[in-house]
Amino acid sequence: MALLDTVRAERLAKIEGLKAAGMEVYPARTLRTHTNAQFLENHATLLAAGESAALAGRVMSLREHGGSLFVDLFDGTGKAQIYFQKESLGDAAFEQFTLLVDTGDIIEVGGGAFTTKRGQPSLLGASWRMLAKSLVPVPDQWFGIKDEDERYRKRYLDILLSKDLAERIKRRSAFWNAFRQFLLERDFIEVETPVLETTTGGADARPFKTHHNALDIDVYLRISVGELWQKRLMVAGLPKTFEIGRVFRNEGMSAEHAQDYTALEFYEAFKDYEAGMEMIVDLYRGIADTVYGTRVFTVRDFTIDLGAPWERYDYCALIKKEFDIDPLSATAEEVRSALTSRGIAFEEKGFNLERGVDLLWKQIRKTLGGPGFLVGVPVYLEPLAKRSHSDPRVVERFQVILGGSEMGKGFSELNDPVDQAGRFKRQQELREAGDDEAQMNDADYVEALEYGMPPAFGFGVSERLFSFLEGVSIREGQIFPLLRPRPSGARQD
Repeated sequence: MALLDTVRAERLAKIEGLKAAGMEVYPARTLRTHTNAQFLENHATLLAAGESAALAGRVMSLREHGGSLFVDLFDGTGKAQIYFQKESLGDAAFEQFTLLVDTGDIIEVGGGAFTTKRGQPSLLGASWRMLAKSLVPVPDQWFGIKDEDERYRKRYLDILLSKDLAERIKRRSAFWNAFRQFLLERDFIEVETPVLETTTGGADARPFKTHHNALDIDVYLRISVGELWQKRLMVAGLPKTFEIGRVFRNEGMSAEHAQDYTALEFYEAFKDYEAGMEMIVDLYRGIADTVYGTRVFTVRDFTIDLGAPWERYDYCALIKKEFDIDPLSATAEEVRSALTSRGIAFEEKGFNLERGVDLLWKQIRKTLGGPGFLVGVPVYLEPLAKRSHSDPRVVERFQVILGGSEMGKGFSELNDPVDQAGRFKRQQELREAGDDEAQMNDADYVEALEYGMPPAFGFGVSERLFSFLEGVSIREGQIFPLLRPRPSGARQD
């Protein structure tokens, strides 16, 4: 800490030196003519024409060689080499640069295209000025920040020093844009639905609660990307909608779970889950092709080929085979006994058939590689899906299975208001019995259904899919993951 304080003091003194030389230290404007990428791409043309250029970026390294200086300048598009000579820059400007500029500073350099003796395209600097003086040194780009917590706290440095991480952020953007383009090409319209809700819906999850001062009411942050709102829009006569947005769930953290994350949900009227499955196969293959240029991914101990035929997994059959329990007829006590006999931990508070059966399934899920669809889920596990016409004990729901995880969910949407009201009532009973993740009774949504909603298919997927395809945790796949704050006044440098 003492060393850092010394460095900061030295750099603050250099600011005074820059001001004394008549230089603005943090100017608002730059005279840059080319990005580094543009300069390097057009270097031969600029050199042949003798045209000048102005570059701007962060000083990543400084190398002095006699009366010359080599500077690596980074602007986010690439790294350009700047070559300074005393005779071309001038003695005063050269001396000011050597005395007052440090690695980490953001500068502007004007000059002409130049090729070194080793054949490296460079800019021969004829002028320079400061754009932003850094007060603390940037960590060595070769060693970076090794402590994981510190990497997340100083993510801006982690990104600066890691080309791979910067490229991941670009792929993250391409990932969501590929979803958006897929849907826009099929005449979906993008919508925005409320983030603050008086009743949460669309998922089994514990919400965050806050207080709305103007209305003097408690409200919740949404736990789905507007599922019940988008289905209201189908009542309103909009047959194809989608939304990409932030979701908030006040639950545990793991390699696959975060408390706030990006997700997509879309809804299409007059389509069922069978047609939806065909659509999802095309969608996932398209995402893989567009973002990664391959359909084959090796994650954990699985190699998944999205281009291969997708399997069908039957939920009840898998559980019956593994635990000798039929989810369609089992009692909560039978499920409890099965969990106990296998040494599977569960919460006593709010324990019920729904949560118990789900725990059994999660033991099986991690063994399935996919790609495939999980089907045949009991009605009591899905309050928002339509019953199967061939077996009303299960719903027309599927989950995408990839590498032992669930990577998306879709179903034929329940549009029977009487059935929906009954299922919400059951969810409310579970909440009152202590199940904090049971869904809330949304009477306003049921009223909307009473006006008539067409049969429809809905689907949702989160950034968990992106982190899976990247082969990293969801935390590592996020740009700025949430962290516990340091104690007041604490600082680590």
